[in-house]
Amino acid sequence: MAGNGLTKLTIAEARDLLGKGELSAQELTTAHIAAVEAARPLNAFITETPEQAQVMAEASDARRARGEAGVLEGIPIAMKDLFCTKDVLTTAGSHILDGFHPTYESTVSAKLWQAGAVMLGKTNMDEFAMGSSNMTSYYGPVESPWRRRGDNRALVPGGSSGGSAAAVAARAALGGTGTDTGGSIRQPASFSGIVGMKPTYGRCSRWGIVAFASSLDQAGPMTRTVRDSAIMLRAMAGHDPKDSTSVDRPVPDYEAALTGNIRGLKVGIPKEYRVDNMPQEIETLWQQGVDWVKQAGAEPVEISLPHTRYALPTYYIIAPAEASSNLARYDGVRFGLRVPAESLTEMYEATRGEGFGAEVKRRVLIGTYVLSAGYYDAYYNKARRVRKVIARDFDEAFEHCDVILTPTSPSDAFPVGEKMDDPIAMYLNDVFTVPANLSGLPGISVPAGLSGDGLPLGLQVIGRAFDEETMFKVADVVEQAADFDAEPQFMAAP
Repeated sequence: MAGNGLTKLTIAEARDLLGKGELSAQELTTAHIAAVEAARPLNAFITETPEQAQVMAEASDARRARGEAGVLEGIPIAMKDLFCTKDVLTTAGSHILDGFHPTYESTVSAKLWQAGAVMLGKTNMDEFAMGSSNMTSYYGPVESPWRRRGDNRALVPGGSSGGSAAAVAARAALGGTGTDTGGSIRQPASFSGIVGMKPTYGRCSRWGIVAFASSLDQAGPMTRTVRDSAIMLRAMAGHDPKDSTSVDRPVPDYEAALTGNIRGLKVGIPKEYRVDNMPQEIETLWQQGVDWVKQAGAEPVEISLPHTRYALPTYYIIAPAEASSNLARYDGVRFGLRVPAESLTEMYEATRGEGFGAEVKRRVLIGTYVLSAGYYDAYYNKARRVRKVIARDFDEAFEHCDVILTPTSPSDAFPVGEKMDDPIAMYLNDVFTVPANLSGLPGISVPAGLSGDGLPLGLQVIGRAFDEETMFKVADVVEQAADFDAEPQFMAAP
């Protein structure tokens, strides 16, 4: 099979070919290394690791020959640059982590390597995962492989996991890792025409992931199909004693849940997700999704999530508050950037002033403000109480339905540079994704259609806590009904 054909495989297809001996991990990896090089115009990778990939592929072929193949044996993937990777530059998209080569491996990446996956490199991202466009990276914006019809302007891939989204969409990796704090896996998946899945909070270990907001952050897979997402999550998930928020529950075989049978399931349609000024094409696609699940034998039921309108303001108090605490460790003393100065305090100020970008500074300032003595109760404590109410809304809704179906994003991808001067407009990208993070619930975005401009649009399925199987089952049916086969204009064919 030619190199170009190898990069168009899904994870499941590649796994089957590798298992039959019709393909080696080294052949598959060589094709993807060439695709990563071809995708450089997108700026999807901060660090490429071709030599390491070849070594890992060779070891993978040797394991397979011994009959020791793992769940992702020989599968080349992209790793978001928020996951610490031993001896490989890890930047979180920030200048302040210049030269940081961790001496340890994050739990999620270690699990992926144990499952046989091969690392192609570390993908670009919004700085410290703060952004919905991949415009805030110190290493420059990532470009989407998609273009509007009749318009060649560069578009954003979504954020913060935009590098992984662009790499997977452009066929430069079979899958990628992302992290989702307020929608940072699902929103770029929607913009980029791929599948992005956020597991239940606690399903995947956060140990070794550079922290943004510790009570919200969750790692997840970014793939081209729901089946691939199920395969990859199985390798990523599991209890980790090093992470006190990691839940000690068995990891199911998620792929086995993809039966295609959703008869009798109840699919909740929240009336509050019809937001002001939502484009008609988003509303139409959502209704199409409702029709698809109905045709498959599920029952759509209207539900109410009455406190949805408070989700974004609640998120933009809690997340910056946790960020201001987590980012206090970047002081120029122990690792990363250091800007010399006359005194210790001046060194802190100079290092942070030069090391952090504008969006990170904005959120740290907001977070420090809401945690300050005079405002802690007025803002932070109130936000925590509202968060509990939002989670209770979901608990009550799930008494009447098995999953919830919504749009993923209120729009398609927008041009690079647009909305940068309006943080509120940028934050509104997360209006449909944030509630699941505040409630710790699993959610998945599935490409379901094209906008009038020929750009991908996603539908989101939200499940009960730790019931990823039902969520996957419904998402698989939506995917089959949508039959999304559009390809981006930029394909990284080696």
